[in-house]
Amino acid sequence: MREQKDEQKVEQKVEQKDERPGGPGRVPMADCVLCGKPTDYPETVRGVVHCPVCEWQEGQRTACSG
Repeated sequence: MREQKDEQKVEQKVEQKDERPGGPGRVPMADCVLCGKPTDYPETVRGVVHCPVCEWQEGQRTACSG
């Protein structure tokens, strides 16, 4: 019984590795329009996309100061 659980955990880890960005069957990630670094969004997303750093900085710039 324990061996089956261990095998299932190994299989789950292998499946998770295949789902990483850039893995088999994955779409390429879009580049940030400000700095050119990869974003968390696929290339198929329409509109302006930012990397996590630029997205955070944009949020800081547009936040209410008052």
